[in-house]
Amino acid sequence: MNIEQALSLIRSIPDYPKPGIIFKDITPLLAKGDALHAITDALSAFATPAACIAGIEARGFIFGSTVAANLNRGFIPIRKSGKLPFATHAQSYALEYGEATIEIHIDAIAPGQEVLLIDDVLATGGTMCAAIELIAQCGGIVVGVATVIEIPILQGRNRISSLYPSMPIYSLMTS
Repeated sequence: MNIEQALSLIRSIPDYPKPGIIFKDITPLLAKGDALHAITDALSAFATPAACIAGIEARGFIFGSTVAANLNRGFIPIRKSGKLPFATHAQSYALEYGEATIEIHIDAIAPGQEVLLIDDVLATGGTMCAAIELIAQCGGIVVGVATVIEIPILQGRNRISSLYPSMPIYSLMTS
């Protein structure tokens, strides 16, 4: 299966989780092994030779871990607050309805380690910017962010670029 066929399996669910939102459902893509493989290969191409892979909870775990396994690299989970059992760095960020916090283990990334940061969707960029800050707190160097879907109207790319002008941003599709 090619990347276009794999991406065509993502379905739009109108008015979920609330009116006016069009939710991008990746479960049909995940259910087909050849589609997941195509997405994994496409995202893997964005990794530098020395980069480990970090993924943001929850759907970033799916794609990030498949990329890490595909490249035989380590995977670093970035989790919602209170989910990691060891000492953590924490970063809060604004949501349209409040605030959220994500965390990373303090020893998750070696100083100077290159990291490709993966999530399923780039929307406003708030979560991605918080994750970039967490990786920096560990001493890691984000060499790129990669997503399956980007929603340009929400300006996430612009937000990331304004804070990190040289940061490569990769998206497999826009919606």
